[in-house]
Amino acid sequence: MKFILDTGPLVALLNRRDQHHRWAWDQWERMEAPLFTCEPVIAEACFLVQGLEGGSAAVLDFVRRGVLDLSFRVVEESAVIIGLMRKYRDVPMSLADGCLVRMAERHTDGVVVTLDNDFKVYRKNGRQLIPTVTPD
Repeated sequence: MKFILDTGPLVALLNRRDQHHRWAWDQWERMEAPLFTCEPVIAEACFLVQGLEGGSAAVLDFVRRGVLDLSFRVVEESAVIIGLMRKYRDVPMSLADGCLVRMAERHTDGVVVTLDNDFKVYRKNGRQLIPTVTPD
């Protein structure tokens, strides 16, 4: 199983005041590295933790150490991502979410780790549910 990491759990892990911090910590201990994600998730996370001492550096350190795998290339998947963002424009779908849905399509054994309920709406390959790990 491959874990595909969304912004929310990464931010919650780093922010002890986040309501999902404990849940994120528990998930982090269960998941095996590398965790797959994308540069839009990293950008969102760095922005959201910039007020925490060492927050953005901690995000980038996960990348540097190979804990987070950023091999997904937006440029190569942009046509598909555009199509997904158009399909889910009423949600609306962010670039990061579009990337994660596409990653779930490419990694058939992938599970998206997220706090985002929109992943209950999104579908991969047209109609397939996207397996997720979310707080109860």
